[in-house]
Amino acid sequence: MEKITSFTIDHIRLQPGVYVSRKDSVGNEVITTFDIRMTSPNEEPVMNTAELHTIEHLAATFLRNHPVFGPKTIYWGPMGCRTGNYLLLAGDYESRDIVPLMIETFEFIRDYEGDVPGASPRDCGNYLDMNLNMAKYLAKKYLEEVLYRITEDRLVYPE
Repeated sequence: MEKITSFTIDHIRLQPGVYVSRKDSVGNEVITTFDIRMTSPNEEPVMNTAELHTIEHLAATFLRNHPVFGPKTIYWGPMGCRTGNYLLLAGDYESRDIVPLMIETFEFIRDYEGDVPGASPRDCGNYLDMNLNMAKYLAKKYLEEVLYRITEDRLVYPE
């Protein structure tokens, strides 16, 4: 069996950033999958499930309600390794194209106050596994350390 694309990326050299993971054609439409890498794989601690789950609820809610990207948002969800998230958008995009959107998304998370959307027993299968304060901390860290000063090497996977 061939390795899938995400297992061919050099995770030793990979740093937090915004990367195009793959592009798939579905009929006449292109679906772009982004790797929203928040922590350095195998170097720093992974995110705990509670804060990652909270980021998932907040980011998915924000993106699906976004005036421009809402109709183009296919999926937002955590990576199994807990070092980041995947974003799937309808359309043919490059990493740089969505940096402003990721800044908006993570500022929304950083500044969010109130009940986490969908964090109730009726709406979520694991609604108690949430940590808003840590989600806000991680969003702020990602903004300050990556998104606000993103460089080309954080937009293209390492060779």
